[in-house]
Amino acid sequence: MHKLPALHNAMWPGLVGKGPDSEPPISLDTMLDLTAAAEVDGVKFDGVDLFLSLPHTSIDSTGDELKALADNLAGRGLVAGSLVAPVWPPTGGGSAMGSAEDVAAFLTQVRKSCEIGAKLKEIGIRKYGIIRIDSASGVSDWDKDPAGNTKKIAETFREACNIAEGYGERLAAEGEICWGGMHSWRANVELLEMVGRPQTLGFQADMAHTMLFTMGYNSPADSLLPADYDWSDKELLAEAYKKMASALRPWTIDFHVAQNDGTVKGEGSHDKTGRHCPPDDPNGKLDIVRDAGAWLRDDNGRVTRAFDHICWDGCMFPNSVMLDQETWNKVLRVMIAVRDAHGWE
Repeated sequence: MHKLPALHNAMWPGLVGKGPDSEPPISLDTMLDLTAAAEVDGVKFDGVDLFLSLPHTSIDSTGDELKALADNLAGRGLVAGSLVAPVWPPTGGGSAMGSAEDVAAFLTQVRKSCEIGAKLKEIGIRKYGIIRIDSASGVSDWDKDPAGNTKKIAETFREACNIAEGYGERLAAEGEICWGGMHSWRANVELLEMVGRPQTLGFQADMAHTMLFTMGYNSPADSLLPADYDWSDKELLAEAYKKMASALRPWTIDFHVAQNDGTVKGEGSHDKTGRHCPPDDPNGKLDIVRDAGAWLRDDNGRVTRAFDHICWDGCMFPNSVMLDQETWNKVLRVMIAVRDAHGWE
């Protein structure tokens, strides 16, 4: 029905939550093959969003390696979109509210990610998308000094904005219940306003993660649903979800379609966060097409056209689900439905 926004698949679910304490990582080539093979009524994925960390894509990739990556994508009929900067300590970064050394490591990863983003644009395989960041800090550490730590995160994010602007990039901060200072809808709004760089720093909304905000998980004072909420009352959830999205939508410049069963999950080294589910999971709480509209349309129901692509995030799916081709056909089908309902020409 519509040709825009472009439809992307996230590559990082092949790595996030995988490893020695969980299941083996899934290679980038395998993720690309599954994405490229998905097809529904002649429609295919347009591209992928990438995680700039090994064993997928090295943050220290050379020009030749990035050219090879571009050829790898183009050979499958795919383009690159948003890029995840590996800002966390285990991947070479550091806490945005940490020591001077931590902050320097965080900003180094932002700079390297922006360099890669700019190079992929120069090569011609990437024409849109953002650089994704978060606070790389735990909620319990942040809670030791909420005001002071939020101020530190904002200062680091402003420095990151300076870096991004030098490369013609925009940053999107993805709020999740596991990231200190970004663990509730209100905390995200306050942080973004404190940074005050809307032309450079926006919000990355993931449908599964943000649904946890309505429940007040890790921030009961910001709950938009009653403690005894009955999940059968779908209208109450839709109302709470719209209220939450209305507060964050003006900042939203990147969007993940996802499903959530209302529980949290951690796996491997990843802290507990909103649980992603397959689109047809019987325990899924979201009406994916309806609730995507809370982000893709404004309060008056007009399509915002705030970003050029939308992306599916299937973080921490079991490998048996990830490696089943039918999983990606189902994902593509719901992505098409979202675009048909809220897209444009």
